[in-house]
Amino acid sequence: QLQLVESGGGLVQSGGSLRLSCSVSGGDSRLQSLSWYRQAPGQQRRGFVALVDRNFRTIYEDFAKGRFTISQESDRTKVYLQMSGLKPEDTGVYYCKAYVDGYDFWGQGAQVTVSS
Repeated sequence: QLQLVESGGGLVQSGGSLRLSCSVSGGDSRLQSLSWYRQAPGQQRRGFVALVDRNFRTIYEDFAKGRFTISQESDRTKVYLQMSGLKPEDTGVYYCKAYVDGYDFWGQGAQVTVSS
């Protein structure tokens, strides 16, 4: 079974940068995509941020375009989210997700706090 562990969260000032990492273990050759979601304070729903698929194609939510970059290792054991130009509204818990044959596997989340 896949396990995902995020790291790299923290406190940063507005305009700053952070890089989140997600380690993927229990690798599955059927892994179709890795993605990042976030949950803002007081919100119940996790919102889509970015995705990278098995062919290294990427998709971004509009707010992430030009500021965030998703990437993965060639063996797909790690996925990253490089964030720059951070804003207070980017504050939240960031989750890594793996999609395998219709099933989602989630990490425990990493807190990102952007101060104004």
